[in-house]
Amino acid sequence: MRRIFKSSFGSALLGGVVVGLFGWLAIAAGWIHSDSGSKSVTVSETLSAPVDAKEEAGGTNAVNQIYRHDGGGVAFISSQLKAEESPSLSPFGEPESRGGGLATGSGILIDTEGHILTNNHVVEDASKVEVKLGASDTTYTAEVVGADPATDVALLKVDAPEEKLHPLPLGDSSKVQVGEAVVAIGNPFGLDRTVTSGIVSAIQRQIQAPDGFSISHVIQTDAAINPGNSGGPLIDGEGKVIGINSQIQTGGSGNGNVGIGFAVPINTAREVVQQIEEHGEVKHAYLGISGGSITPDLAKALKIPEKEGVLVNEVVKGGPADEAGLKGGDTSATIEGASFRLGGDVITEVDGKKIDGMEEVINAVNAAHPGEKMVLTVDRNGNTKKITVTLGVRPASTEEVPSR
Repeated sequence: MRRIFKSSFGSALLGGVVVGLFGWLAIAAGWIHSDSGSKSVTVSETLSAPVDAKEEAGGTNAVNQIYRHDGGGVAFISSQLKAEESPSLSPFGEPESRGGGLATGSGILIDTEGHILTNNHVVEDASKVEVKLGASDTTYTAEVVGADPATDVALLKVDAPEEKLHPLPLGDSSKVQVGEAVVAIGNPFGLDRTVTSGIVSAIQRQIQAPDGFSISHVIQTDAAINPGNSGGPLIDGEGKVIGINSQIQTGGSGNGNVGIGFAVPINTAREVVQQIEEHGEVKHAYLGISGGSITPDLAKALKIPEKEGVLVNEVVKGGPADEAGLKGGDTSATIEGASFRLGGDVITEVDGKKIDGMEEVINAVNAAHPGEKMVLTVDRNGNTKKITVTLGVRPASTEEVPSR
């Protein structure tokens, strides 16, 4: 699925890589899909400093306890970016090497073998990755064991003495509840081991991965996350990691943190690690449609009998849905500024379970594996049909999805 009719997030920053290019220090601005397609640079006038371990009158507070217990397992990651070759102005025609630069982010030590979780966008295209653990100034060269742009998760490994390795306990992101307290530890703007706190603002969000597809079951938090926090842990009240801080949404006239951050659920990262360890790569299921959620108002405007479900806008030619016989729209229409293709199938159930909208279809596909069968109940011109789709392997990015 390439897109939803209208983005529910607008523009969101791929949170957290601090980049220096050509000797200049800048903040990387990797935006999620935006109607304007613009990019921006995030700046901050006031930066948080690391928390000191100070005892209060009645002992230490919860945030302080989590910081003291888990801080040693948070990694400071520096990635040397590969230089790019550009056409030379030299009369001899040799290509010139430009840039490179340094990207910094955070990571989560997960075992005593030196494995570290981080975001794919922290280490992508890096020629060299270096890691510091906790408050130590010792630098270790890290190996990128594997990465998955579709979930923005990467697995690193460092060769460090076991006594220097203090892995963080991993929680169960499926049990996270709105309103519970959380703590983020990371390296915003290069300020190592900075701690911020807040609550879980929402669950079951969807954000767009660097490859253009959707990440499901994302945790939203108001704990301050800034460039450099990417790849660091979002920790629950028991001191367990429930997510990997990955993106922020910006708004208003500024581009800094506005209290809306997103963390990839740790259960998703667990599955990525398992596939990397077993197969050396990660494969995701693929349906091959674009569509939009039906609302009562939309159903009335488009004269659709179904009041909820998914209107199939487009079926990718040669994709799994196309081969199974699913039909997309054949007539273009614009309603209140939004473009639609009318005449396509309306999906009302997935594997016998009634659906309200596109988000549930995306979640179902993301939870499946390539080669599995999915039964879609559709309404086609007033007739109910059941279509069995054998899910394929998702392309590397939405840019590789064939157009009509």
